[in-house]
Amino acid sequence: MNIQVEKLRSISPQDFAALGMQGFAYIKQVVVNEAVVYSIHAADGTQVGLAPSRDIAVASLVQHELEPLSVH
Repeated sequence: MNIQVEKLRSISPQDFAALGMQGFAYIKQVVVNEAVVYSIHAADGTQVGLAPSRDIAVASLVQHELEPLSVH
């Protein structure tokens, strides 16, 4: 059997869920102190920052070579 397939079968569920997700981050509109801002989250859901606008959030992710995804 293929060695790569065997390696995939032996990884933890957490590692499997994170597979290939290092290049993505999520942007979500939130309200903080009665102001609308955009929360930036790593692929695993960890909040990594806030931006005053969606454009700035996207620019920040692109600058760090991450693919922005929106959460609705």
